[in-house]
Amino acid sequence: MEVTRSTVRICLYIFGPLVLASYVYGVSKMSDPNQLWGGIPESWRPLNVTCMFVAAAGFLIMWWFFLYRWDASVVETIQWPWAEGTEGGHGRILLGFLMVVIPSMFWLEATAFHIRTDYSWTMWLTIGILVLASIGNILLGLLAWDAYQNEVGSGAIWPVVGAVMLSIQIIINDAILWSIKFPWN
Repeated sequence: MEVTRSTVRICLYIFGPLVLASYVYGVSKMSDPNQLWGGIPESWRPLNVTCMFVAAAGFLIMWWFFLYRWDASVVETIQWPWAEGTEGGHGRILLGFLMVVIPSMFWLEATAFHIRTDYSWTMWLTIGILVLASIGNILLGLLAWDAYQNEVGSGAIWPVVGAVMLSIQIIINDAILWSIKFPWN
């Protein structure tokens, strides 16, 4: 199956709102949603929430450039920095985006499941979900870097900036700090 720009757009139009819906649903059914903060000190929370909005803006920057601003034929040429070729860019972009949004749909429910059951394996499930989202962020960053290196269009630095903005929340705040601070016992 050939992955086109339309395929990537449709997938993100479906899965993007599902991420938000999973947060609303998950928070609404928890008896104490503050438990989701885990061991993050209350004094850090305003900065963390700010980083969530910065991450969302970074995601949208990449989404805009990859799927709307640049010509589809140019985006199709985007490669991993170590690869060569002139096709498959939309498939790689789809992989990166899906590795961010699909795990993001499940981390809150996995955390709530851990809180409800406190099984030892649920810690690894939740951390694994956050690591998958981090890998997706890294993949998008690598594709953005390739686009920048090859000057695929005007403003080619912006998707790199977007990937960094997204990584502040996904990699640093969630996969690293939150995972370390969460009271897993």
